[in-house]
Amino acid sequence: MSGISRLRVMNGMNTKFREFVEALEPKFQQLVDLTPVKYGALPQDLPKRAIYLFSENGQHLYVGRTNNLRNRLRGHCSPSSRHFSAVFAFRIAREDTGFTKASYKPEGSRANLCEHPIFGPAFVEAKHRVAGMDIRYVEEADPVKQALLEIYVATSLGTPYNDFENH
Repeated sequence: MSGISRLRVMNGMNTKFREFVEALEPKFQQLVDLTPVKYGALPQDLPKRAIYLFSENGQHLYVGRTNNLRNRLRGHCSPSSRHFSAVFAFRIAREDTGFTKASYKPEGSRANLCEHPIFGPAFVEAKHRVAGMDIRYVEEADPVKQALLEIYVATSLGTPYNDFENH
C-alpha cells in the first residue's frame, strides 16, 4: 500500500468518510433536541438546506432532506400539493386505504390514484394530518452529509414512512 493510500485509509475506512460519519451523531442530537414547531408556525429564520423530521404524538414518522426547507415543507403540507411533492402524505394515504402496490400503468398510477373516490379524499386528509405534525430540522448544506444524515436519522429512529428502495 502506498503512503498516500495509508494516509487515506485508517482502520479500514476512508478518512474523509470517517469524518462524515463522526459528524452524524452531533447533528442527530441537534435535530432530536430541537423544540418541534408546526407548519403553520414556522419561524422566519429557517435554514435553507436541511434535514427535517415529522413526528406525531411523540412517534417519529418521516425524515427527509432538502435544499430549500420552507418550499419542501410547503410541498408536504399544502392542500394543493400533488403526489410528487407530498410524498409523505401519499404514503400515509396508501397505508390508510390499502392501495399499497405501485403501478406503472395509467390505471393505478399515482396520478390516477389521486382521482380515485377512496384514495383521493384520503390523500387530502393525509396532507392535512402532516400539516398538523411536529416538525424538527437541522441545517446541513453539504449534499453528501445530507444523504448520510437522512439515512442515519431514519435508521436510528426507525421512521416507518422512509423507504430507501430503488424503483
